[in-house]
Amino acid sequence: MNTIIIDGLSFALPLFVMAIGGIYCEKSGVTMLAVEGLQGFGAFAGALAAVLVAGGFPGNSPVPFYIAMLFAAAGGAVFALLHALLCLKFRANQVISGVVVNIMAMAMTAYLTKLLNRLIFGAASDKFVLTVSSRITVPGISKIPVLGAVFTNVYPFEIVIVLVAFVAWFVMYKTRFGMHLRACGDNPHAVDAAGRQVNRIRLAAILICGALSGLGGICFAYSISANFSSSIYVGYGYLAIAALIFGNWRILPTLGACLLFGFARSGGYRLVQVLKMPSSYQDLVMILPYVVTLLLLVFFSKQNGSPKALGEIYDKGAR
Repeated sequence: MNTIIIDGLSFALPLFVMAIGGIYCEKSGVTMLAVEGLQGFGAFAGALAAVLVAGGFPGNSPVPFYIAMLFAAAGGAVFALLHALLCLKFRANQVISGVVVNIMAMAMTAYLTKLLNRLIFGAASDKFVLTVSSRITVPGISKIPVLGAVFTNVYPFEIVIVLVAFVAWFVMYKTRFGMHLRACGDNPHAVDAAGRQVNRIRLAAILICGALSGLGGICFAYSISANFSSSIYVGYGYLAIAALIFGNWRILPTLGACLLFGFARSGGYRLVQVLKMPSSYQDLVMILPYVVTLLLLVFFSKQNGSPKALGEIYDKGAR
């Protein structure tokens, strides 16, 4: 049980922070299907920064990891500007824009990883190799049955994500900016009548989504594969979108969906180990979160609380 909880949290929390980014964007009225690409490009930027500075620090130093997180958030936000440009400036179809951003991110990062490895490191490689992130165990409380697993072998990024999630919840529901952002997704003309610029608020929401998606991407890179490569694009961004839909675009219910996906994945892996099944079955277990997603959408798709103006191109002159 402890292993299921530990591994489930390490998968669910990066997924959760990406889903929060999607909530911010879609609550502002902009459809966000580009989470997969934003998390990939953010992970690319963070991994590149980490390998460039790694030589200046001892092998066990956590500094490159935190630098990677900062650059991943920045890289995701910068790449999100492409989605903002297409949707807000050129008023492109937001679904198509999201698909284009995903495809561009996959192609660009694959090409740039090989190019930079050859030019900077003189190696013919399609990945940036990262160190394995250290883990933290809280003395005392980690000994409590079941609950103690939450405080055992914790990745540092899990603590960061919990703090980011609290700040995101506070900003969304307890600040004037959050109120205006939510209003942009339901009644953008009322926001405009109140003297606020709808597209500026939506731009801020898209940038926040890019930053949080990039943060989630570098966390996956450190915890699951210990490197950045094209393997980072395995559908986690789409899973985050499914989680926020199942959570009805609310942060706390979305956390529940992400935990369900995480425990389904870690529980499946543990089941393979307990039953001593061939290792090939571990690959099959990877589909469990997506199977759970399909089942949830079948039973809960009617309870859709999406923003009323989601996906609509804002026209100031229309009423």
